[in-house]
Amino acid sequence: MRSALPRLAAALAVPALLLAGCASADPKPASTKAEAAPAALKTVTVTGDFGKKPTVKLERTPTVLARTGTVVVKQGDGPQVKTGQRVTVDYLLVNAKNGKEADTSFGRQPANFVADPNRLMPGLATSLIGQKVGSRVLAGIAPRDGFGAQGNTELGFGKDDALIFVLDVKSATTPLKKATGDPVTPPAGLPVVKDNGDQAPTITMPSTPAPKKTVVQPLIKGKGPQVKAGQTISASYIGEIYGSGKIFDSSYQSGQLLERPVGAGQLIPGFDKGLVGQTVGSRVLLVIPPADGYGKSGNAQAGIKGTDTLVFVVDILDAY
Repeated sequence: MRSALPRLAAALAVPALLLAGCASADPKPASTKAEAAPAALKTVTVTGDFGKKPTVKLERTPTVLARTGTVVVKQGDGPQVKTGQRVTVDYLLVNAKNGKEADTSFGRQPANFVADPNRLMPGLATSLIGQKVGSRVLAGIAPRDGFGAQGNTELGFGKDDALIFVLDVKSATTPLKKATGDPVTPPAGLPVVKDNGDQAPTITMPSTPAPKKTVVQPLIKGKGPQVKAGQTISASYIGEIYGSGKIFDSSYQSGQLLERPVGAGQLIPGFDKGLVGQTVGSRVLLVIPPADGYGKSGNAQAGIKGTDTLVFVVDILDAY
């Protein structure tokens, strides 16, 4: 069943195996920030131009890394990456045990990471924080800062295998924390939304019957770029059942933003219809009848019946 509120670990633009939940399970990684290069990184050679797939050679295998550290191969002249920023990166991942390539974004779309050790592999996040946009960085990640005790069989990493990344830092932006822009006065007869600052907005249901067609009503017009079909959005949201006002899901309660491609058939139709074409920074009211929601089957897990109309308030914080 398609869900407007997925609980998947990653948006498609972020390799799921590099997220914090798929990496080290150790609550206290070996390092909290990238340090000067471990001596072992001096045996790793990186050649090639920024923006093009590099060549990585290890003088000896395995290359053992007891701690995480970085070497700047090419210094960029852009701003430094800050904790919590969204960073666009091309990367090459090499297994330090055997020198073999395990994964790469070169030749595909660049990856989008949030530079936060709580949301990204700790060693990768700390290797990005403080680097300048435009830099090529060699990062050596100790096992406990990488895939941890469980390793990663899919990519061929054992529990004691270190990771070697080459990272081309292409951009870094700070996502919004809430909708920001020009207020829009909605027509009468729709659910009324009260802004509560950093807390979840309050929705007051009207006494009128639910609409038969999906209603898309901006409440704040953001000043960012338009959301394009296929882009991944980062959004806060609250979802209630029309009439009863029962909350069936909320990012304000779960602490998990919606991060999912929109306009790509991966969300309920009402989200695809309502959010493509909106601008980043916007707050959008969606009133979605069953046909554009969960259909006649509803969603029993969320307590949604097949006859329920859904009301969402969505803050579009980023699109990439």
